[in-house]
Amino acid sequence: MSSHKIAIGIDLGTTYSCVGVFQNDKIEIIAFDQDQRIIPSYVAFNENERLIGDAAKQQMAVNPTNTVFGVKRLIGREFDDPVVKSDMSHWPFTVINDNGHPRIQVQFKGQKKSFLPEEISAMILGKIKDTAEAYLGQPVSDAVITIPAYFNANQRQATIDAAAICGLNVLRIINEPTAAGIAYGLDKKVKDSQNILIFDLGGGTFDVSILKMNNGNFEVKAAAGNSHLGGEDFDKRLLSHFVQEIKQKFKKDLTDNKRAIRRLWTACEFAKKTLSSNTYADISIDCLFDGEDFSASISRARFEDLCSDLFRSTLEPVKKVLQDSGLKKDNINEIVLVGGSTRIPKIQQLLREFFTGKELNLSINADEAVAYGAAVQAAIMSEVQSKAVQDIMILEVTPLSLGVEVTKERKMSTVIKRNTPIPVKQKRNYTTMDDDQTTILFQIYEGEDESTKNNTLLGKFRLNGIPPAPKGKASVDVTFDIDANGILHVQAVDAATGNANNIKITCHSGRPSKQDVERMIEEARKYKAEDLAYRERRAEEYSVQIRMLTITKTSQ
Repeated sequence: MSSHKIAIGIDLGTTYSCVGVFQNDKIEIIAFDQDQRIIPSYVAFNENERLIGDAAKQQMAVNPTNTVFGVKRLIGREFDDPVVKSDMSHWPFTVINDNGHPRIQVQFKGQKKSFLPEEISAMILGKIKDTAEAYLGQPVSDAVITIPAYFNANQRQATIDAAAICGLNVLRIINEPTAAGIAYGLDKKVKDSQNILIFDLGGGTFDVSILKMNNGNFEVKAAAGNSHLGGEDFDKRLLSHFVQEIKQKFKKDLTDNKRAIRRLWTACEFAKKTLSSNTYADISIDCLFDGEDFSASISRARFEDLCSDLFRSTLEPVKKVLQDSGLKKDNINEIVLVGGSTRIPKIQQLLREFFTGKELNLSINADEAVAYGAAVQAAIMSEVQSKAVQDIMILEVTPLSLGVEVTKERKMSTVIKRNTPIPVKQKRNYTTMDDDQTTILFQIYEGEDESTKNNTLLGKFRLNGIPPAPKGKASVDVTFDIDANGILHVQAVDAATGNANNIKITCHSGRPSKQDVERMIEEARKYKAEDLAYRERRAEEYSVQIRMLTITKTSQ
């Protein structure tokens, strides 16, 4: 057993998750059940217990409405978000509106239960934590967790809350492409200064970052992406294609048949993976609906046509990071591919053509690289004494501009520009807009549009007690302070009186209260204890059955 407190690195993915740990001077990726090094990010509920990971995904066809997946696409979002509405139309489970916030509703032990996205994520993190503890033979309470670079402040804080619910203290939130860059840099032992472009296309999110690497220093120069683009979107295109084919062939609309849709989706996911290595893929499903079997085939060319706009859209963040970093295509030394969806040949072709034939770097494990980098950061944060990590320095950036709404026309005044290195603190001065104005409402936004209506509201607070004065005379200093996790703190101070107010930006009205989080922690412990008790009963029943069979055979 190690003498120091071990911290783990977790890649909490949309479709799959992975965990690593630094010990014996190297990173070890921890295996789950059946020695698999990645685990499906699925949670299922039935009459007796919760199932997490492979067990949840395997029973999905018979229990689609109570099997939850893709929750990373919900976390930190509002119910009315168009992204949430779009996903809900394809999910077999139910998402309900709880005062503007999404909750997942399932049948569990004969009762209707609803969970916040953070609670579902906490269940997956809890499974990861338990697996790591079994592997290491000691309790684990500290972790570094990765997130998409384009996660906003709400989504970052919600991820930290999810970890707290399952008993994990987050040492640091790290962007996924940065973690992958660390994995590449250490694996290749990059000594000379190089500009590395990380292209990270996973199951549900997409990030592009440019890192400047030099002898253990990892400096993020620019980041861009789409926190709602990945393999699941390609699956949906295939699903819609086959639903339409069934409609034409059988005059049957499967849209409201959740079990059939889920079985077809699983087949589409398999077909997509097959098309990465073959030019054709076959689908065959027995008794898909009304006793009808369904068989079909699809070519790689047709798949590429169905997803052509999505595939082409992956180049936009590449152009953006080049522009933001001030680099040209020729300045990029390596293009490193991460995430399972980068195995799609068309994605590779488009990227290769964009960089005028430059070879892509496929040398790191697309599924494990992010967890590997997170484990390195965890070792650094827990002050592991090892030459392998002691000289590493990581400099992150904020992916989106941050500012306040300053005019009645709803214009945004940017305080911190996107791709500013963090941690960072910046101050701006603002004045009153009306005569004798004694209070100012500060609304904090994130985004690149000059109009706040097209940006994301992160939070708001009011500064009262401003001495009456003609408009433009009373002034207030506003300070934006972003910590190393990308969490924003804002303070406003009346220049005349010193009167101040501040806010820590979390989910602007939807973050669970401290009491809510404590309640969810207790519920998580209760569910875990109940699951364990149920499995122990099942094991004892099985043992009794085996003994009875043995006695019967012996007496014959």
